[in-house]
Parts: sequence; C-alpha cells; structure tokens
Amino acid sequence: MGYPNPSLFPEALERWPVPLFERVLPRHLQVIYEINRRFLEQIVVRWPGDIDRMNRMSIVEESEPKQIRMGNLAIVGSHSVNGVAELHSKLVTTTLAPDFYELWPERFNNKTNGVTPRRWLLQANPQLAELITQRIGERWITDLDVLRDLEDHADDPIFQASFTSIKQTNKKNLADLIKHKLHVDVDVNSLFDVQVKRIHEYKRQLLNVMHIIHQYLTLVEDGQVPTPPRTYILGGKAAPGYWAAKQMIKLINNVAQVVNNDPLAQGHLKVVFLPDYRVSLAERIMPAANLSEQISTAGKEASGTGNMKFALNGALTIGTLDGANIEIMEEVGEENIYIFGLTADEIQTMQKTNAYDPRALYDRCPEIKRVLDALDGNRFCAGEPGLFRWIVRTILEDGDPYFHLADLPEYIKIQQRVGVDYMKTSAWTRKAILNVARIGKFSSDRTIREYARDIWGIKGY
Repeated sequence: MGYPNPSLFPEALERWPVPLFERVLPRHLQVIYEINRRFLEQIVVRWPGDIDRMNRMSIVEESEPKQIRMGNLAIVGSHSVNGVAELHSKLVTTTLAPDFYELWPERFNNKTNGVTPRRWLLQANPQLAELITQRIGERWITDLDVLRDLEDHADDPIFQASFTSIKQTNKKNLADLIKHKLHVDVDVNSLFDVQVKRIHEYKRQLLNVMHIIHQYLTLVEDGQVPTPPRTYILGGKAAPGYWAAKQMIKLINNVAQVVNNDPLAQGHLKVVFLPDYRVSLAERIMPAANLSEQISTAGKEASGTGNMKFALNGALTIGTLDGANIEIMEEVGEENIYIFGLTADEIQTMQKTNAYDPRALYDRCPEIKRVLDALDGNRFCAGEPGLFRWIVRTILEDGDPYFHLADLPEYIKIQQRVGVDYMKTSAWTRKAILNVARIGKFSSDRTIREYARDIWGIKGY
C-alpha cells in the first residue's frame, strides 16, 4: 500500500466513530485493532514510557466515542507516504505527522502533481497547440519538456503576434459564453483576471473580492481609473454543508451586481461568476485567462493543478509562496510570476507567538478600513441589510485565521504592478510565452513516472 496525502486539512484526514465501525464493518474493526496492537508494540520498544506519543500515534483515538484515525491507519499500513508538492511534503513531515516521520523517515517522499498536456493544451487550446507544433514539432505532446524550445521564439515579433491573436480569439470565445450564460458583456481587450477553483476560505476568494472592492471604491470615490480595464472572472463550487463557502458565492454575485450596474464602472471594471464550474468549462476558461489567481494562505494549499493549467495556456500567475506555486516560480523565473504575501514559516511563527493583530491593521490602514466598512455596511446587500457583517466579525473578532488583512496591502500593490506590466504588450507576451516554455516539469507524465519508479517499483522507469 502507498499513501499519497492529498491535504493537510482535517476533512482529508477522516475520523470514523468506532460505534459506526462496529455496526457497518465489524470484521474490519477487528483487523484495525490488531494492526494497532502490533504497531503500538513498536512504539513501546522505541520510546518506552512515552504515553503522550503513544496516544498521538495510535490509530484509535481515545475520545468519547472512540474514533478511528484514518490518516494514522494509512501511514501505518503503507510503505510510502508522499505529499504532492515540495512544500506540502515538508509540512507533512513537520506538522502533520512528525512522530511518524521520526519513526520511519525512509517512508516519506514528495511527488509533485502534474496535469496532462493532451487535455489541457492539445484539446483545450488547439490553436495554440498548432502554433507550438509549427515552431518546435509535435514531440511536446508526449514529452512536455520539449516546450523549452519555445524560449528561442519568445522575442520573435511574428510568434508574439500569433500568440497574442490566439489569446484574443480564446477571450472572444469566453466572452461569448459569458454573454450567453449571464447576459453580461465583457471587454475582450480588458485584462482577464481569473480565479476558478473549489470555494474554500483558505483559497481566499475573499482576498480577491476585497481587491475588487478596493479597485471599485478607488474608481467611484477617488476618481482613479484602473489601467488597464479589468474583467474579473470567478467560478467554483462549495461543499453542500459549507455555509461560509456558499456565502462567498453570494458575495461575489452581489459585488458583480453592484459593479456591473454602476455607470461609473462601465468600460473599466466587470465582475462575473460562472456557475457550474466543471472540466468542460475550465477548458474554455484556461486558454482565455491573462492572469491566474493562486492566492491561498501560505502553507494551506497542498499543490494545486489549476496553477499549472493556466501557465500551460500562457496566463501569468499572481500568487503566494504556497503549494506548487513555489516550484512554478523556480521553473518560469521570478521575473515571470507575481509573488506576494507571507510565507508559510512566517505565518506559523505569527500563529505561535500571537503576533497577528488584524484589528491594528484595520485601524492604521485606510485602504483596509474602507473595504471592511463597505462589507460591514449595506453597499453590496441593500436588499438584505447586514448580510456580510459576519465576514468583518470573522476577521476583526475571530483573528482572521486565513491572514487576509496581513496580505491585502501587498496584494493591492502587486496588482498595480500587474496592470502596469500588462500595458507593455510585447514584454507581457514574452513572459506568457516563457511560462508555456518552462512549464514542462508539471506534466502528469513526469509525476506518473516518479510514482512508477519510486513507489510502485515498476521496472523500466
């Protein structure tokens, strides 16, 4: 057995009540008890008298009722345990399972995720795929590292013009879809700023919305016109029982309603939430994006694969040093990606020392205060007064567990730099081409080769 850990979040590390196990899987429970008995014998031999360690590592949690820790069972029962990006794999050994890593360091390893170029470029973006094939041949389809050959064409005006034309065609196709689905007109010459992914507080759709609100208020209250015009495109689904995530979808749609119907914002800002996010819709969105939002709280995202799909299609990433963003930055170059915000280590230190005070940031930063006051008031919920006050309470009274305010000022600044850079068409296009050229590491072919060679023991890899 091998255990690829998908996430550090509790929902990915299930605990099953023993009474449920007894009713549904009685024989399995007997086997688990025996596995645990033999395992704890090893702990007693290795760390005699260390009851706390035994309690932490036991597959059975001595709570009321008792729980089976499925994550512990997976580690005990597997010869290999891996994370899915370098940072995630490190956090597995240091924060999720340090006791197990101390016992079996040889079991732990990293296998960074990948995406298949056959779907996410060849099928999803056929015009770009054809342009690439014309320039470097078709070997890239089964060996994505061959995309490196595109570096020689990054400064070629003819190639840049073709690359830009294809992006515009894809933007027009997405604009047509938005018009059909939402009856909203979007400017294909605007910067398409895209965040599509599962709705979750750690992925920080709220941080994106805070920036949108900031830009909107800067326009309508301060008279500062955003350059270039922006179209913010968001999408994603919320788990059925995840109230906060559902409220985030409501917030995005309410902000879109206000912004899109304000005459002062016309020609400058547009916000859309595409419903029913799915693979077939993603195949329309990824090729059209100019900017890829990967702004999770550092240390929370295991890997991400949307970040890879966007870069493969020539979108530039704006993101934190989290998940696979770190490795993407290493591949494409720091000058071809927009990194901001606290690191995972900085956040851990602030959590341990209680050094983060969102209320103090609110009091001393006018930009932050104006955004939160807009959420606290009824500007975006005139028909449902007070609807979004819970967000302000979560941030100012509950400690802002996902560090939105800590990263917001730097996020606003780097978004300004994105706007300036986007206006330099040739330089932006060069960055986009280099993202495509240097994304070869993130092919699922490489990931599967590593699993086959290092974990599954298949000869020939």
